[in-house]
Amino acid sequence: MNASDTAFVIICATMVMLMTPALALFYGGLVRARNVLSTHMHSYASLGLITVLWALVGYTLAFGDDLGGVIGNFSYLFLNGVEGTAAPAASNLPHTVFVAFQCMFAVLTVALISGAYAERIRFSAMLLFSGLWLIFAYAPMAHWVWGGGWMAKMGAVDFAGGAVVHMASGAGALACAQALGPRLSTGPQSFTPNNLPFTLLGGGLLWFGWFGFNAGSALSAGPLAGQALLTTHLASACGILGWMLAEWKRTGKPTSLGAVSGALAGLVAITPGAGFVGLLPAMLIGFIGGMVCYGGVLLKNRFGYDDALDVVGIHGLGGTWGALATGLFASAAINNVDGLFYGNPHQLWVQFVSVLGTWAFVYVVSRILLGIVDSTVGLRVAPEAEYTGLDLSEHNERGYSL
Repeated sequence: MNASDTAFVIICATMVMLMTPALALFYGGLVRARNVLSTHMHSYASLGLITVLWALVGYTLAFGDDLGGVIGNFSYLFLNGVEGTAAPAASNLPHTVFVAFQCMFAVLTVALISGAYAERIRFSAMLLFSGLWLIFAYAPMAHWVWGGGWMAKMGAVDFAGGAVVHMASGAGALACAQALGPRLSTGPQSFTPNNLPFTLLGGGLLWFGWFGFNAGSALSAGPLAGQALLTTHLASACGILGWMLAEWKRTGKPTSLGAVSGALAGLVAITPGAGFVGLLPAMLIGFIGGMVCYGGVLLKNRFGYDDALDVVGIHGLGGTWGALATGLFASAAINNVDGLFYGNPHQLWVQFVSVLGTWAFVYVVSRILLGIVDSTVGLRVAPEAEYTGLDLSEHNERGYSL
């Protein structure tokens, strides 16, 4: 075990943990004032619930010894055998540090989905769905890609979570938006954000945390971490420009919400390839990602699903583009994998199969879990509670007392 690598990944894990409260700010500013605290609660509840479930059963399902390429075994049930050992997936790190780092990813992924069902889900339904989703959707996906499962054996690469985090949360979000139906409108200004400065602050903190998210996925304090850090920053900056250009062209004015959304789009798009692509390709990936995600956000109006905070458009489509772009731009000179533009068209096909597998599996599992939750505790609050706001109806609190 290496002390400098351990210190580096500990710092990165704390940065990724900060991303969940940052997401609460980002999402909380976008909803109506009567739902700002309930939206924050979705992220903070995930920090509590998912951490406990990860320790009890999630980690072993994701990173236990492989069972048929599908799931991990129970070798680390209740974190048995973790203390005092090196991590099998990263022998330079204490097992406890690797568990903690991966835990932060699981927490954030579940919290990301909350943007799709904001302002209308029962809190009890949110808790039940989130716990089930971790076990039956996230843990298998993490095992398939990072735990030695069938996607890894096929040769699919995902440096920091294009499939495991972003496509998976996007597919889960689409299932949630369709299962719950649209929010109740209260007029032309019905869905106006209550506090855009909150959202901009949250977006900035997410950008900061993403350095730990992507660079930390190198699992060592070396050149690969530096490569991932710089590709991450460049892609995010170019994502702002791509989104802003598309929005400016379409509406005649660039917006602050568009700028911060573009930054996130660039971050999502580079996540699967951060440690596989060069610097100029990273800039192109981020720029195109900004435009792709802007178009993706507009799709919900065409297809009629109310993805309240655009999880599908940004995380789902951004992660999809990033995974395919990795199949185009990956370079063995950086990390042992060549993509189409470096003479290996097979890698693009493998990435395409992984995209289809992720969307199909997570969407179907999510719809099944949502059906179970609806039949037990009920998914959606009553109309009168929705009009009153979930802050009062679900938590007996007010975000603002003016």
